[in-house]
Amino acid sequence: MKLRRLKDAIGSKVMFLFSTFILGLAFIMAFGLYYRSRPILAIRPLTTLLFSHIWHPTQGEFGLASFIAGTLWVTVIAMIIAVPLSILTAVYLSEYAHRRIREFLKPVIDLLAGISPVIYGVWGMIAIVPLVRDYLMPLLNERFPFFPFRSDNYTGYSVLTGGIVLAVMVFPIIISIVEEVMRTVPFEVREASQALGATKWQTVKHTVLKKALPGIIAGVILGLSRAFGETMAVLMVAGCDLHGFPKSIFDTAYPLPALIANTYGEMMSIPLYDAAVLLAAFILLVVTASFNMLAWGILLRIEQKGM
Repeated sequence: MKLRRLKDAIGSKVMFLFSTFILGLAFIMAFGLYYRSRPILAIRPLTTLLFSHIWHPTQGEFGLASFIAGTLWVTVIAMIIAVPLSILTAVYLSEYAHRRIREFLKPVIDLLAGISPVIYGVWGMIAIVPLVRDYLMPLLNERFPFFPFRSDNYTGYSVLTGGIVLAVMVFPIIISIVEEVMRTVPFEVREASQALGATKWQTVKHTVLKKALPGIIAGVILGLSRAFGETMAVLMVAGCDLHGFPKSIFDTAYPLPALIANTYGEMMSIPLYDAAVLLAAFILLVVTASFNMLAWGILLRIEQKGM
């Protein structure tokens, strides 16, 4: 008995140490990025770096505003496309789909989550870029010749292209979380609603979705975090031309992750270049970590309350 208790105590301590180490890695990464970005923060106010769009490293100008704007453009378009489609898909899988259809579709959705971002980027270049360039852009420019559709960029590499590819990448995350949360809503709630005369759709709309709303919000936030921090796929399809703020969904964009991936190899020869790029990485880490902590906090609260 004593030996068993000793083994349990040792196992508990070892698992605690490993968990603490893994959690501490995030703080070590954040501290390292902040420490390496201190030289530029010492000579430039953070507000100037965040709100200036002038990026001329050879002249000592490191404004990040255009990169932040590119990130926001691509992320917002991705979420506008992904959120309604993902929620409707989750509603179908949870409330309407036959068991066999659900068992077939769920592994397919999980498979989409495991595909490499490079594959999504190649797919975007082959399929989405020509679609935007040859069909969507002429159609929207002709029907709506004003902001945010008018652009002089006719390559197809644009904010919209990046948003479409990112939307497909975040589908699995939002669908999986929303579907799981909806299935945790007690069946008795549905029966009570239908017993009062509500139709299937009225029950889903006014009862199930309302009950699952915190989980839906958490799923959307996690999808937003994935879209905000994605690098390779956006780098391949968004154009990444440095020309200031995107003014149209058909303009090219240069998001923060693409800036870090594209310029890291160049930064050693220019003073403060490394500090500016690592400051961008630190901002990206803080934002994505905040999104993830918020979303998982909501899901943990749902789990503790048991819906």
